[in-house]
Amino acid sequence: MKIFFLCTFSIFLLSAFEQAAASAHYDKILTHSRIRARDQGPNVCALQQVMGTKKKYFSTCRNWYQGAICGKKATVLYECCPGYMKMDGTRGCPAVAPIDHVYGTLGIVGATSTQEYSDISKLREEIEGRGSFTFFAPSNEAWEQLNSEIHRNLIDNVNIELYNALHHHMVNKRMLTKDLKNGMTLVSMYNDQKLLINHYPNGVVTVNCARIIHGNQIATNGVVHVVDRVLTAVGNTVQDFIEVEDDLSSLRAAAITSDVLDILGKPGHYTLFAPTNEAFERLPRGVLERIMGDKVASEALVKFHILNTLQCSEAITGGAVYETLEGNTVEIGCDGESLTVNGVKMVKRKDIVTSNGVIHLIDQVLIPDSAKQVIELGGAQQTTFTELVAQLGLTSSLRPEGQYTLLAPLNGAFSDDTLRMDQRLLRAILQNHIIKVKVGLNELYNGQELETIGGKLLRVFVYRTAVCIENSCMVRGSKEGRNGFIHIFRQIISPAEKTLHEMLKNDKRFSVFLSLVKAADLDDVLSRPGEWTLFVPTNDAFKGLTDDDKAILIRDKNALRNILLYHLIQGVFIGSGFEPGVTNILKTIQGGKLYLKTVNDTLLINELKSRESDLMATNGVIHVIDKLLYPADVPVGNDQLLTILKKLIKYIQIKFVRDSTFKEIPLTFYKINIIESNVKPIIRKEDPSITQLTKLIEGEPEFKIVREGETITKVIHGEPIIKTYTKIIDGRPVEVTEKKVTEERIIQGPEIKYTRITAGGSDNEENLKKLLEEEVTKVTKFIEGDGHLLEDEEIKRLLQGAGTEYTKVTKVIEGEPQIIEREIKEVHLEEAPVRRVPPRRTQGGAARRRTRLAHS
Repeated sequence: MKIFFLCTFSIFLLSAFEQAAASAHYDKILTHSRIRARDQGPNVCALQQVMGTKKKYFSTCRNWYQGAICGKKATVLYECCPGYMKMDGTRGCPAVAPIDHVYGTLGIVGATSTQEYSDISKLREEIEGRGSFTFFAPSNEAWEQLNSEIHRNLIDNVNIELYNALHHHMVNKRMLTKDLKNGMTLVSMYNDQKLLINHYPNGVVTVNCARIIHGNQIATNGVVHVVDRVLTAVGNTVQDFIEVEDDLSSLRAAAITSDVLDILGKPGHYTLFAPTNEAFERLPRGVLERIMGDKVASEALVKFHILNTLQCSEAITGGAVYETLEGNTVEIGCDGESLTVNGVKMVKRKDIVTSNGVIHLIDQVLIPDSAKQVIELGGAQQTTFTELVAQLGLTSSLRPEGQYTLLAPLNGAFSDDTLRMDQRLLRAILQNHIIKVKVGLNELYNGQELETIGGKLLRVFVYRTAVCIENSCMVRGSKEGRNGFIHIFRQIISPAEKTLHEMLKNDKRFSVFLSLVKAADLDDVLSRPGEWTLFVPTNDAFKGLTDDDKAILIRDKNALRNILLYHLIQGVFIGSGFEPGVTNILKTIQGGKLYLKTVNDTLLINELKSRESDLMATNGVIHVIDKLLYPADVPVGNDQLLTILKKLIKYIQIKFVRDSTFKEIPLTFYKINIIESNVKPIIRKEDPSITQLTKLIEGEPEFKIVREGETITKVIHGEPIIKTYTKIIDGRPVEVTEKKVTEERIIQGPEIKYTRITAGGSDNEENLKKLLEEEVTKVTKFIEGDGHLLEDEEIKRLLQGAGTEYTKVTKVIEGEPQIIEREIKEVHLEEAPVRRVPPRRTQGGAARRRTRLAHS
């Protein structure tokens, strides 16, 4: 806790200086170190040293709190902060270090080897004299680690080679760490060679990827920064290195094929994780050939190895995520002295510095998801699914040039019983998890239907925090591959096969509930198409209910409907689609509210546990309960009914108000509209090449409304008045015909519908009749306002979710029941030019037609 407080306090203390020293990360980390060591006396800094090495760091709060650097335990050291020194008999470092010229300062900071080489190479006189220099001085350990052959050549030729090498470490002006900006390029004092500066947020400052381990030691004629390695000259670009390095010939071929190589020759700050030839040879031959033969995949592969930032190995003290040029991310970390990529040690050689970046050689090829086939996207938690797909021969259905979506259940979703199934049944189950098209997570919407390669249609349900397909909901981890998406699911997806009514009828546990549903004339609701959530009590919920009790319930149909419809909600609500622990308030058809939430993967309804949830039907979902539900705010006014309900419901107190009655619930909350009519076609022609057909429902249409009696509309037409004239439309003359008809309508009943239907096609009379017989009987949308012809795009928008095969609009006018009304009006029809509507495409045969419930 104390460590956390110190880190927080130090960050707060420094926040006022953020704008003034936005890039002085080194100085801020140094100040943190001062704060951590303040108990040791003045001007003492706390460092971390990696155990087993001589590496020391002024650490970030993260490394300090973890007590580790690059996954290795680190011990704490207390040393004088740069520029200060100890005094005998006193705590801390109260004295200021003496200020000398650059040559003398090399001795003060302990860079004695560099000081010695400056002496023997005749550089001493220069750095003792007048001027303003920055010397990036290699530490003694840095000289020891230098390649022995290079080191020997320098010593053998001190007047030229060594002198030039030391000049390469110098800049002809004073540059403190706060002046060393990230991405800066300095010019050295040897042949104007470049020095690439990187200043990282963790306080690490590098020069040609050499880390400054002791900075800002002021001299009378400049400043000295001690670095951890001897600097080498930088000349070539990343592209140049790839083109001449024999061990990168496979990478070179891939970069040329994908047109990426030229990018690495342009100015920038790149990091390339370059796979060696051996790494490419480890790939399965089929995988490599497929990627190299696909320019999009090969481009993604190469770009996945490139970062648009320069990441030297010494700057990496812990794991961090970086975006690649391909667009996805990789995690770069370290394990002791080794760099890791996505947690794997694979870097063979690091910090090959070029003029526009740095190269790290790796012994594995990184393959991005975008270059993989969809079946290759499965992770460790989906191995059962991917292995079964391969074993049952379904991989041949996933053609590289195709587009698919895999709905992959987690390994735990496959029980032993499932795995022991007949292979034909298991294959059919797996086919239900492969969609014919490529659908991303952000393309899914509520009410959408997806067709599997087995021909099944799966429904999509979108909730506030979940997306579900049939009975199973997604978990995080969706990925996009070269030929499709993969989405991860909690359970095996089971497409619905039966209606709610059929499911109740086929399960003896629900026989009592079903008998009450039938007595209340509600069985038709559960048989028709729709979207319902039904909470079904088992027979156990009716224990103690005698035949006489049941007869009393059935006699009071209004009370029975109120009770039963309190178990029904409009819409499909999957238990696993609810946010865990959060209460969801849903309105029932009865009008009362149900309170639903999931706790430990169990669905609670009014705090009652569902014994079995998410039983999918073609028109909804069933959640099984063992108690009868009752709206607590609805009183009972009948003694007999109260006695019966108290037998069945003991978890709440039922209110009793003498002579109170249940409200009537008319069955208008659902209905099927059937329209029969005669057709009189009118053919409109704007141009011989463009024909659009408009069909008006005329004559004496008959409207039937389920359970609401019959409504008959009689239409009496006067003689039409026809007028023809020419209009200029879009700069072209178009002949227009108007027909003016007087209508007298006699209307009886609560509802009248006037429908216009537009469709492209021929003028064949038989086709028109067939279209009306099959299509007009389906009412898909109620549109307020005057009926009018709609353009194709507007129809699609209005009927979204109802299926694009419907090309009609229905206007609904509700009147008072049993009132006869006479209406005389003029209907003015103008034949205007319209755009040709292209014939609609269907996939996999003719369009499906179905009757939809229209809810008011």
